[in-house]
Amino acid sequence: MIQIRGAKEHNLKNIDVDIPHNKLVVITGLSGSGKSSLAFDTLFAEGQRRFVESLSAYARQFLGLMQKPRVDHITGLSPAIAIEQRNRSTGLRSTVGTSTDIYDYLRLLYAHIGVPHCPNCGKKISPQTTEEIINSILKLPEKSKIQILAPVVSGRKGEHKDILKKAKRSGFVRVRINGNISLIENAAISDKNKKHSIEIVVDRIIVKPGIRTRLADSVETALRIGNDKIIVATENKKIEKLRSLQPGDILFSKAFACEFCDSNFEFDRLAPRIFSFNSPYGMCKTCHGLGIDLSHWADFAPCTECNGARLKPYSRAVTVRGKNIVDFTNLSIDKCYDFINQLNLSIEEHKIVGEVCKEISQRLKFLIDVGLGYISLARRSGSLSGGEAQRIRLASQIGTGLTGVLYVLDEPTIGLHMRDNEKLLATLTHLRDLGNTVVIVEHDAETIMKADYLIDLGPGAGVHGGSVIHQGSINKLLRNKKSLTAAYLNGERAIHVPEKRRKINKKNMLTLTGAAHNNLKNITVKIPLGLLTCVTGVSGSGKSSLINDTLLPALKREIYGSDIPSGIYKKISGIDKINKVIVVDQSPIGRTPRSNPATYTKVFNHIRNLFALLPEARARGYSASRFSFNVKGGRCEACEGKGVKQIEMHFLPDVYVTCDACLGKRFNNETLEISYKGKNIAEVLDLTVEEAYHFFEKAPNINIILKTLIDVGLEYITLGQHATTLSGGEAQRVKLSLELAKRNTGNTIYILDEPTTGLHFADVDKLLGALRRIVDAGNTAIVIEHNIDVIKTADYIIDLGPEGGDNGGSVIATGAPENVAGIKKSYTGIYLSRVLKN
Repeated sequence: MIQIRGAKEHNLKNIDVDIPHNKLVVITGLSGSGKSSLAFDTLFAEGQRRFVESLSAYARQFLGLMQKPRVDHITGLSPAIAIEQRNRSTGLRSTVGTSTDIYDYLRLLYAHIGVPHCPNCGKKISPQTTEEIINSILKLPEKSKIQILAPVVSGRKGEHKDILKKAKRSGFVRVRINGNISLIENAAISDKNKKHSIEIVVDRIIVKPGIRTRLADSVETALRIGNDKIIVATENKKIEKLRSLQPGDILFSKAFACEFCDSNFEFDRLAPRIFSFNSPYGMCKTCHGLGIDLSHWADFAPCTECNGARLKPYSRAVTVRGKNIVDFTNLSIDKCYDFINQLNLSIEEHKIVGEVCKEISQRLKFLIDVGLGYISLARRSGSLSGGEAQRIRLASQIGTGLTGVLYVLDEPTIGLHMRDNEKLLATLTHLRDLGNTVVIVEHDAETIMKADYLIDLGPGAGVHGGSVIHQGSINKLLRNKKSLTAAYLNGERAIHVPEKRRKINKKNMLTLTGAAHNNLKNITVKIPLGLLTCVTGVSGSGKSSLINDTLLPALKREIYGSDIPSGIYKKISGIDKINKVIVVDQSPIGRTPRSNPATYTKVFNHIRNLFALLPEARARGYSASRFSFNVKGGRCEACEGKGVKQIEMHFLPDVYVTCDACLGKRFNNETLEISYKGKNIAEVLDLTVEEAYHFFEKAPNINIILKTLIDVGLEYITLGQHATTLSGGEAQRVKLSLELAKRNTGNTIYILDEPTTGLHFADVDKLLGALRRIVDAGNTAIVIEHNIDVIKTADYIIDLGPEGGDNGGSVIATGAPENVAGIKKSYTGIYLSRVLKN
């Protein structure tokens, strides 16, 4: 067992927990009950801290001191790896292929069995013989003055004295360094830190009849010295200049050259580096391997030269079984898997790349097993959802084959259709069976039921949580009367199907015609206004392409005149009955500790005004701005009102440590002397939403806002909680509460993407209540969702599919849940039919 004793991090109430080794362990409970505090802030944090302490003093100086979690002691701890939802790969160079290492193996495959073609004429390139090179030179105009050069250094740093000495000993007289010819005895390189090119001058010839024998000797000598390459320097400066050559130079190679056209491309020997868009040998010279136009990178406009392929023309002209590396990475992962397994390698090819193909195949299979068969290897890592990024990291960990590791995962089922859950669970059990301990923070009923060991925290959230309600088997949990999780699992409590659904008015519809973005198959979609509509379908079926990438920008363009680019569509109608569109997504409410729920919901404005009206504040002449930590006057200047100081970590995300001047209170002592009902402004920010609701019971303008936070299940968060510590689901619900607090005008479309992220069954019930309030006020709610409890309560469903990726993008079913449940080709319908029968 991993034995945790006296865990007190955040709201944990000095709890003792035992976690068995080599088991699939699920930690569950209400949102805010302390699951992440136990799994990540205690268990993983201590595992990571101990690992860092085991490193040398030299390594630790770059990592800094890691704070010990508030726990008495932990025994039996294994090396820990956290696989979280946060997608840290926002760099434009990172792709699914590079982040999983599959692209590195692909570069090996293409370097060893790839067939090069001329980027100009498309013909297959084969090595030139010495005879062919001589004949090509003799075709130059008669009386041309040429020099036969042997390239010995190409773009390398250093002084290269040994090369120059060797050339002199061999009897050569002249050398060309970086385009300048000099006598070898006078040649020298001044700056060894710059890259240099050196060519030995083998012969100087005038092209005329009778020089073939001399030319042949010179060419053979130059090829021998120049590693099968020679350069013929001519006086014709109009010859197209190559990247590493001087004007007038012609490159000949016994390795690669096009014999069918006059293309002047540099045909390198095939090597892994020429397929890397992070290397100058492979990257497109226009966009430097980013694949986007550098002047329009914010809009991700494709590079005009490579059209988003990232690689230079020659790298794109190498094929394996007719596909270049760009074509391959643009396929969906399941099609890549089929392609690799159907290569039919020859005996010789199998000796060279058999193991490489096996590695690629295995890694692709891991991605398919976690439900990601629909994405492509070329997809930018920054465009992945939190759930997708987490499952990619999970697939990569399985590929490492480590044993004896403690893996801590945060809701890996997020973004997965019910059909794909089984694949994910099989992957997690495989990780366990390798000899690892897998600890998952999860609310999904299927995952909970499959766990070897369960830890249920509660009984409530925030100050009402942090206690262990149950640890042990699922059967024992189901009999636990104190557990809210058990009540939902055994049917004592349930999210009920509405007795009466809202009626669809076919005359009151929003219609999007001809949607063809990404994998959408030119579909027409009708969305009834004034209802709760769920957009469903397996992962990758086109839900986000339809709603987030096409419908939302189209609505913004029509309503606000926005110029945000949208996915392809023909027309949108029915917009005259809509006056607003509001997106409630999971992006952070702020990226620094300055932002928090109080400032975001504007409740802090009312609280500051209240403090400014207090007699002591008025006597001192304090205005509301005195109680702001964002402006000078009342804030702590040591941390500029942040309450924390930021420490830049070299190899890890930045760390925030409590300000030693104000001890995290954000304000100076004079400001903290003003109190309301015995609490100063810093103590008010430390209140949970629920505590603040009762504390400000006589301030209706404050209470109205706090009530909306309670209505969406966020009573446990503190008013001043740093935005950087809120999960995506919590940030989304803070935004939803802000919308609920506004004066409602009706005729608004609300778009939500998986709002049940991070929610317990009981919290989903609360969320549905908030969505009902929005719709009852005459608004339209469009929700992209996999949660069956939300889907079954919707008024209308648009189900996409039938599969993900290229096999998705069609409308499979529409209508009320009862109608969709009867459609056999709909995976959503299959699961709906089960819950509606119950």
